[in-house]
Amino acid sequence: MGVAGKVVVVTGGAMAIGRHVARTFGQAGARVAVVDIAPMAEVEKDLQGMGAEVLTVPTDIREETRVQAMVSQVVQRFGRIDVLVNDAAVVTHFQEGRPRWPRLRDMEKAFWDQVIDTNLGGTFLCCKHVLPHMEAQRSGHIINFGQSGRSANIGSGAYGVSRAAIQIFSQYLAEEEREFNICVISFTPGATIAGEHAAEEARKRMPGPEVVGNSVVEAAELPLEQSGKQFTGQGGRLQLVA
Repeated sequence: MGVAGKVVVVTGGAMAIGRHVARTFGQAGARVAVVDIAPMAEVEKDLQGMGAEVLTVPTDIREETRVQAMVSQVVQRFGRIDVLVNDAAVVTHFQEGRPRWPRLRDMEKAFWDQVIDTNLGGTFLCCKHVLPHMEAQRSGHIINFGQSGRSANIGSGAYGVSRAAIQIFSQYLAEEEREFNICVISFTPGATIAGEHAAEEARKRMPGPEVVGNSVVEAAELPLEQSGKQFTGQGGRLQLVA
């Protein structure tokens, strides 16, 4: 079937993996709505340059009214939503040389809330407001960036907890939406990836977002039988995590 002509919403699409994912869907012929709080001019230029239909919607995914308005804007522009990629997150970057986050015992609750409300709460809100449209058309794919079994690193506790919670959330959501022919999976890139703002040394020793390859596009083509499972983008191709 492919994703050509489908409407894809990518949160966190302004940079790093999200930008790569948005571009990959554009190259595959999808109509792409990019959602972020960061400036999106560059990814918009990327998509327009390849002839893709693109809509950029500045949105703080922690705020329900703004998420609801974003979904309405996408549906008004494109008429439907076929794929939701929940990539937006507050991410640890200490592998790139940035300061580590505080230990959990020293963490301010406001910082904990920021991470959990963005990563887990934003995923919940985007799913909540996209699902009525997918249920009405009785089809859709939701790809949530979550994972369990992470190596426990000092300073990444809040991030790891949020990602593990997203995986469990995806399993519950998959069961609830199966009757509507909506496939829900959790996805991990499978490698530590250097972002645009990483130091030159980090960018030399760490793969860039392109390591994800076409794996997220492949996830948007999965049959319903795969709903509720965990996948990775190891080697740039979609792989089931045992």
